Amino acid sequence: MIDAPFIERMRKRLGEIEAGMTGLASGGAQKPAFRDAVREHVRLKRIIEKAEIYARMLREIEEARALAADASADGELRAMAAAELKELEARAPAANKDAMLAMLPPDPNDSRNTIVEIRAGTGGDEAALFAGDLCRMYTRYAENRGWKARVLDAKPSEVGGYKEVILSVEGENVYRSLQFEAGTHRVQRVPVTEAQGRIHT
Repeated sequence: MIDAPFIERMRKRLGEIEAGMTGLASGGAQKPAFRDAVREHVRLKRIIEKAEIYARMLREIEEARALAADASADGELRAMAAAELKELEARAPAANKDAMLAMLPPDPNDSRNTIVEIRAGTGGDEAALFAGDLCRMYTRYAENRGWKARVLDAKPSEVGGYKEVILSVEGENVYRSLQFEAGTHRVQRVPVTEAQGRIHT
């Protein structure tokens, strides 16, 4: 149950992690124990944040419900409270879901680094150009997420792009975000190599 005692337990555990991290940091930030502590610290902070949002919303619902039902209160205030109650009750399920999801134990693979392989399929030069577009897309996506992306191996095509390119992507929850990026990409557009403006697939 998400309530004040639950949040307090999470805060206590967060304090223990922070105290432990101080000692672990002196032994080197690259040590597995320190990295594990950092991951748990991030997870606990997220749980507390989402739990506090939901708990605060529950308090506001009770306050609005009490005011809306208070016969001695001003009619306009009661109407405002009823409208606020309706809005809060509509938002509460999503806040509860966010809090529940934050408490799910993480997949041990979530924080693993990832290798992204992009290969040009059928389509000749245009397929290689599109593979280059995909490489730039994933590289910029990684940069926007604060990850580190670097090319491990590449086979450039003569007209630009790649026949094959392999990227290493490192950062927080890389695998969780990229694990379903698989399969064949199909594109319809006027290729750079098309002189008559025809759309190719």
